[in-house]
Amino acid sequence: MKFLDQVKIFIKAGDGGSGSASMRREKFIEYGGPDGGNGGKGASIILKAERNLNTLIDYRYTQHFKAERGENGKGKNKTGKTGNDLILKVPIGTQILEEDNKTLLFDFKNEKEEFVVANGGRGGLGNTNFKSSTNRAPRKFTKGTLGEEFWIWLQLKTIADIGIVGLPNAGKSSLLAAITNATPKIANYKFTTINPNLGVVTYDNKEITIADIPGLIEGAHMGIGLGIKFLKHIERCKTLLHLIDITEENIENLYKQVRNELGKYSKDLLKKDELIVFNKIDLIDKNELKKKKDKFLKKTKNEVLTISTFDKHSVIKIKSKLIKYVS
Repeated sequence: MKFLDQVKIFIKAGDGGSGSASMRREKFIEYGGPDGGNGGKGASIILKAERNLNTLIDYRYTQHFKAERGENGKGKNKTGKTGNDLILKVPIGTQILEEDNKTLLFDFKNEKEEFVVANGGRGGLGNTNFKSSTNRAPRKFTKGTLGEEFWIWLQLKTIADIGIVGLPNAGKSSLLAAITNATPKIANYKFTTINPNLGVVTYDNKEITIADIPGLIEGAHMGIGLGIKFLKHIERCKTLLHLIDITEENIENLYKQVRNELGKYSKDLLKKDELIVFNKIDLIDKNELKKKKDKFLKKTKNEVLTISTFDKHSVIKIKSKLIKYVS
């Protein structure tokens, strides 16, 4: 399934049905009088959050949505049928914005949450409503009002407990595959991951959701690489897991580079809890690992863990630590 996190769609709620100007025409009833019913209400358009969705790809090629109009009123005081509401399903984490793509209308944060984004028109009045002591046979009726119509933006911001960040080729996808049920693409070249991946960690009868964000490079906040396009997906994460390739030179500068890009995008990202993890420890000897870790710890107060995605013991250790960060 292709990933799509922003789309513009046109919505049109149903118009209300018109009232009826019917007059009674029955044998043995000399003065029938008006019996026109009211028009039915137009259908509204409702957006509903679903857990089993993680992309807006359904709205890539179908971008116009029109709800049913209400039926017109009928004789014998029959009210027209109300249109059936049109329900559009979106992933949890979807935001609805006005056409300017800035004004927020609603933010879906919970499963089954609903929002009426466009209201259907009211039904018109039948001539029965205009009968009076001085006007016994009114021909007057009103038309239904128009349903709301406009363009809106749907923007998806992934909701996850933990977001994995780091430079390209740090092993983020490998870590996600090792500790969750996800099956991301893994290869030995930069920008293997071009879309966020989600996985669920199960440990000690608890579940946490993890998002793997495409690699950040210098200038990501200005649109260089893939970073800026997906940084919004870690805005909702409770904790950041900063993954660092221990085989790289000067890991202190590489750590600062990623933190710098996060801060330039949003200062709030720097306020989140952070767990630093050195990856690929199986590729260097223990003495070199100790030297690099000790040197790094002199410049940070954050907790630092080490892992090899091929070592089951270190994978289990990471899982237990992650549970504590979101409990």
